[in-house]
Amino acid sequence: MSFILVFIEILIASIGAGFVGAIAGLGGGVVIVPVLTLFFGVPIIYATGTSLVSTIATSSSSASAYVKQKVSNIKVGMSLEIATTAGAIIGALISAFLYSNHLTYLIFIIFGIVLLLTILPNMSKMSTEMYERVASKPDWSTDLFQLRGEYYDRNLGVKIKYMGVRWWLGEIIMLSAGIISGLLGIGSGVLKVLGMDWAMKLPIKVTTTTSNFMIGVTAATGSAIYWALGYIQPFTAAAAAIGVLAGSYLGAKVLVKMHSSRIRMVFMVVLSVAGIEMVLRGLGVA
Repeated sequence: MSFILVFIEILIASIGAGFVGAIAGLGGGVVIVPVLTLFFGVPIIYATGTSLVSTIATSSSSASAYVKQKVSNIKVGMSLEIATTAGAIIGALISAFLYSNHLTYLIFIIFGIVLLLTILPNMSKMSTEMYERVASKPDWSTDLFQLRGEYYDRNLGVKIKYMGVRWWLGEIIMLSAGIISGLLGIGSGVLKVLGMDWAMKLPIKVTTTTSNFMIGVTAATGSAIYWALGYIQPFTAAAAAIGVLAGSYLGAKVLVKMHSSRIRMVFMVVLSVAGIEMVLRGLGVA
């Protein structure tokens, strides 16, 4: 009975993680890892492996909905995936090294700091709508990597045209995102949103939806390393994947009807709570 109860508890928590992850473009891992480690006592190396598996489910569900709604920019996502997958391999190997050398407290602290730092660039953009974030002038990478696009915003009732810039800066951030993904199991959606929104000047809805499309590929790369090293528990991963899949489906339906300021608010609240808790655990306070 306790076996089934734990499965149900993880399932319910994962539904909430998937919902929040789909709305904020995080992939659910940013919630799953703290929940599994702080409330279920799962070792963080197994929590990150489970998170990566559930992140694949999130991407498969929400990304398909966004592509159908023609909000995601597939060309932009594919042009950035090389850096994220390379980074995921590096991050997964670093995580395995830290765990095998009893340095897991560093993973907790790094996790929390990464989440808290990503809040700062978003605080100044709380009142910004999608079309205000579009770059005013193209650069050399705009046409070379086909960073232009358009989508119909159901909330505003208008068609939004946009163009991205500074592809090179986005690529650098994506490499870092991949490393963080492999190290922390968060799907790298946190930094992908930051990279495409801040660095490449893409609209927030294009950013979050394209991030959901990209995280599946990144997570699949990282999870392969964790699986090979034996750091994925099938029971926990199954419960998390099913829950995240259901939650991300609901989140995808809600996202397209929300104001950008509300999306950012969800983004910031989740990162604040999870970040503080993880730092405190790493320092031995919580």
